Formats: sequence, structure tokens, C-alpha cells
Amino acid sequence: MGADTSGCPLAGVDWTPTRAAGLARLEAFLPHAGRDYARDRNIDRGPSDRANVSALSPWIRRRLITEEEVIAAVLKHHSFAAAEKFIQEVFWRSYWKGWLETRPGVLVRFDAEQRALRETWAGHEGFRLARDGRTGIACFDAWVKELIEVGWLHNHARMWFASIWIFTLRLPLQLGAAFFFEHLLDADPASNTLSWRWVAGLHTRGKHYLARATNIRENTLGRFDPSGDLDEAAAPLSEDFGPPTPAAVTAGGSLSAKRVGLLLHEEDLHPESWAFTADVAGCAALASPVGGDTPAARFSRGALEDGLARTEAHFATAGVSHDAGGIAGWARRLGVDEIVTAYAPAGSSARLLDKLQADLAPSGVRLVRLQRGFDARVWPHAKAGFFKLREKIPALIAGPL
Repeated sequence: MGADTSGCPLAGVDWTPTRAAGLARLEAFLPHAGRDYARDRNIDRGPSDRANVSALSPWIRRRLITEEEVIAAVLKHHSFAAAEKFIQEVFWRSYWKGWLETRPGVLVRFDAEQRALRETWAGHEGFRLARDGRTGIACFDAWVKELIEVGWLHNHARMWFASIWIFTLRLPLQLGAAFFFEHLLDADPASNTLSWRWVAGLHTRGKHYLARATNIRENTLGRFDPSGDLDEAAAPLSEDFGPPTPAAVTAGGSLSAKRVGLLLHEEDLHPESWAFTADVAGCAALASPVGGDTPAARFSRGALEDGLARTEAHFATAGVSHDAGGIAGWARRLGVDEIVTAYAPAGSSARLLDKLQADLAPSGVRLVRLQRGFDARVWPHAKAGFFKLREKIPALIAGPL
């Protein structure tokens, strides 16, 4: 049933939504980021034992810790050859963001489908049983419980879950993606949407992912055996839309003012590492669009609070929290002509920033979105499948991170 992990600092996870907790998790994981990870990463031992994976995704998703510092730390402990599998996993999230950034219409259409399906499937018994974890498929129902109570699933379990939802339970993938986004601590619009489309066979057309009982039994170390419960012969889904044509990757803006307001949002909560030299007159955090009282919502709110507290300390300035409607008044009170914020990839934060930019325009205040060099280097290589980007990883990490 797996190794004894009593006393192992990685066995359980401290899901505190702070940069300090993310750095502590990274430090504990570093010795295992090489060949240990490559060997054991596919095994899902259950929520009480995550010693074989990093579980860093909630902190990386909000850039409480950044991709660059994670990769740099790993390469101080391991050769690239030893840590290649883990480093590839870090790049997957960047790949999804870069791919969607040049095809935002995929997300717009997906979100519209999701809203329509919520209404038509609201009273569907199979949908209700799946959300409640009462399908009778023991592994699936356990993952629903873990998702709701903890807000995190092993990556392998996520693929099995999505496959069972789509191909065995015959439920709309858009509603499955919405269920994940509601509960996962680390869900971002690109990774969540496109991963579900990948499982369904829509991202790489005709290639889907089918959950198989033998694979689940082997990689859960016998905890689950859904033999006879799964449709293991389902065909991939298809859609009537042609493949989207990639557009150019949008570049970030540049500051011209010497005194600015600094605006945080949940896509990037490490402003200490943003590259700008202007004086910060004040800082604000844009309220998270994730509502409710789920672990995911609490993590988002806590991460924003931590980011704002660190920003206040680092820039020696006062901070406030606002929804998008209060930012224009905040800027006027600061007396600044420019607000600097991190570039937000396609999704709800980007839409909030677009609206904010329009709201600020009449007052002559510019919203400047700074794009990280990491994204500027990686996203242009996310035009096709991940493996095209994978070939570029050695060159991408050869320079300064």
C-alpha cells in the first residue's frame, strides 16, 4: 500500500494561502523533485499522503511563488535530466495560458455554453448525483468528497474524474469544468478549460483520455478498482467549430510616470519581483471574482490578503481592497496618472482589467499591465501542441530565470 510516510513533512499539505507557506512546501519538496518525482508522480496515494508530488500548484497559480524561482530552486538541487519531468509540469500551466492567450474566443464560447447548460441541466438527476458524490462509482465519489472538502486532487485523479464525468456518466464537459473551477484551489481559466477539452478529445482532435479500471487500480495502489463501472470504449467528442487560428501574443505595456498606484489581482501576487522603478503612492487588491465559502474561495481571499500585506511592507505604503468599481476613485485620491498591475492572461481577471481600463479613461488615468519576461519568452511557443514547447524548454531555461 505504499511507503510509510509517518513524520514526512510532505505527506500532508499545509494549504495556508501565503507566500511563506508556498516557499516552505517548495523547500521540503526540493530533494524529491528529481528522479523520485519522475518515478512516483503518477501514483495517487490519497489526500493524507502527497509526499510523491509537489502540490505547489495553488501557490504557482497565483504567483505567490513564481515559475522562475521554482525552476531555479529545483536546478540547484538536480540536473536538468533528473528534474526534467517536474520542470515539464511547471511549463504545462504556462503552455495552457499561452495557447489560450492567442485563441480567447475558445474561452468566450466555452463560458457561454457553460452558462446555457447550467439552466438546462439544473434539475438533471445524474448531474445532481455526480455533484453530490453519489454515483455509486466508489473512486469518483471519493474524489468528489476530496474536491469539496480539500479543494485539490492528484493530477492523475483529475484526468480519471473528467473522463468518467464525460464518457461514463455522459455529463457535459462544460459543467464538469465549472465544478472543478468552483472547488479547485489551483484552477485557472486556461488550465481548467483546456484540460477538460483535452480529456474530451477536442484540444487534440480525435485524441481523448479514457479512464481505465486497471490504470486506476494500479495507480491508487489498490485503493479503488472500478472494474465494470466504466465505459472504456467511448469515442472522443467532436464539435462543429473549426480549429481556431492563433493570433499574435499580446505584449504588456510600459510605465511613463514616476509615481504610480499599484494594483494586485489574483493572477500574480508577487509584485516584489515586478520590474519597474516608479515610486508607489499606494497599493490596492482587486477583489477575487471567486465567491462563496469553498476552500478555493477562501484560498483566493487569503492569497490576496497576503499579497497586499507583503506589498505594503515592501513598498512602505498603505493598501486597500476594492472591487473594480472602486479603483477609479482610489486612483483619484492618490493623485496618480498611472496604475501599474500585472498582465492577466485570458479569463475573468483580464475582463475585470479591461472594464477598469474603460472606467479610468475619462479621468485620464492609464492602466499599465506589465508582462513578465517568463511569459513573453514561453507563450510564443504555445501555438500548437505541448510537445512543440517541450522541445524548447532546455533553451528557455538556459538564460536567466
